[in-house]
Amino acid sequence: MKLKMIDVEKIEEYDDHLFLNTGSPHYVKFVDDVQKVDVFNKGKEIRNSEKYKSEGTNVNFVSLEENGISVRTYERGVEDETFSCGTGSVASAIAFYKTNNISYSKIPIKTLGGNLEVSFKEKENKYTEVFLKGPAKLVFKGEMVI
Repeated sequence: MKLKMIDVEKIEEYDDHLFLNTGSPHYVKFVDDVQKVDVFNKGKEIRNSEKYKSEGTNVNFVSLEENGISVRTYERGVEDETFSCGTGSVASAIAFYKTNNISYSKIPIKTLGGNLEVSFKEKENKYTEVFLKGPAKLVFKGEMVI
């Protein structure tokens, strides 16, 4: 399945992370090995920090892979790590592109929930035609009588 996502025009860069909105606010931090991060505790700490506590933010930890990136996300509202976050994957892919001066804009992403791909066009630090691609399967079908 391929989903059209919103355009991204503003990316805030800080010493140790980036912040951008891809439909939801996302804090993106690059780490050496995403599998070694305590996503629940570190994500909760950042999400509830003084800077973000009023609205909250999703927190993405990203490490570089041979062909793309690995992403783990702590989601506000869920208040825990999720297997995969679409807007977080998009935020992480754009942050990866921006900070690594790569020439391609089709980024493979590994998440706990499976493999995804984010593609976009970049011009003058604006990201358009943003798409998230990945598998989808029906997990429930039902009816409700009102």
